[in-house]
Amino acid sequence: MPYPIEQKLVVGVASSALFDLTVSDDIYQAEGVEAYRLHQEQNLDVPFPKGVAFPFIRRFLSINQAFPEQLPVEVVLLSRNSPETGLRVFRSINHYNLDITRAAFMSGRSPYEYIPAFNASLFLSAHEGDVQRAIDADYPAGLVLPTRIYDDEIDSELRVAFDFDGVIADDEAESVYKQHLDLGEFQAHERDRKAIPHQPGPLADLYRKLSLIRQLEDRKLAEDPQYKRILRIAIVTARNAPAHERVVTTLKNWGVSPDESFFLGGMEKARVLQILKPHMFFDDQRSHLFSAAGDLPMVHVPFGIANKVPAAPTLIPNRRHNDSLVEQRPEDRFAPGTQLQPQGD
Repeated sequence: MPYPIEQKLVVGVASSALFDLTVSDDIYQAEGVEAYRLHQEQNLDVPFPKGVAFPFIRRFLSINQAFPEQLPVEVVLLSRNSPETGLRVFRSINHYNLDITRAAFMSGRSPYEYIPAFNASLFLSAHEGDVQRAIDADYPAGLVLPTRIYDDEIDSELRVAFDFDGVIADDEAESVYKQHLDLGEFQAHERDRKAIPHQPGPLADLYRKLSLIRQLEDRKLAEDPQYKRILRIAIVTARNAPAHERVVTTLKNWGVSPDESFFLGGMEKARVLQILKPHMFFDDQRSHLFSAAGDLPMVHVPFGIANKVPAAPTLIPNRRHNDSLVEQRPEDRFAPGTQLQPQGD
């Protein structure tokens, strides 16, 4: 019998993360809601292009194929669309053979309040306001950032990478560093507390439940040596020794462990991520969410002290709107040719 939703690992996804809605968004912004509705109606059977979260979601759902008796994971669509304008979204889901059947259509309102109703351990969206509202309400959420989309259908492995502080764990250690801006004081603070586990961060439940899926795979591999693993979990953190010990203590206390851990001591994370090639990397600092090639799926988790003090804005030309000047922070600049954030969902 399939697990009830309370026992599943559930990911909520907005259509703005699952699909590339750039064309629809341009119509919505320039011509309004009615033109947007007509566009969806006229293109009902034209599938949306794949979005940034698509490779992650497709592989995530494949876990159920490996465990058909339990069906331990589920994806729920959480959408700002109305049911009418959302018809094209579900037809696109069917076109790509994604096993998504549950949905919330909010007809213009944010869906974030329904994250706990669906038992979601993660809400992915390209709508910044919805993600921030979710985080402010202590719900697990991440902002999918623009990137080039590459989905290798031959590669069935799902690689998920996490920063530690402010993502899996709370921002206690990050607060010490931000308040004193002294690496030595941070190291001393963590060394003195190396036996004290951190409190959970916004994506701790997601990490723990992914680890349970990994344990299911361990058992399946023991029964069938020919079984090919789907899930691979990594931690990629700016910490280094001796501050790494508290990371190990925390995860051991939770009864989980990653497949790979990288303690980079301030190195650019992209150096490791370009080799690991995760299908999703979660970090609480936008300055870490950048790759020169612009081809890594990055998710900003706007939690904790790292997101309390905004950087000074600068004025740059907005190439999409007649070179008008708009405010943009340095960490918000992305590689050319990336998918822009849709506003319709």
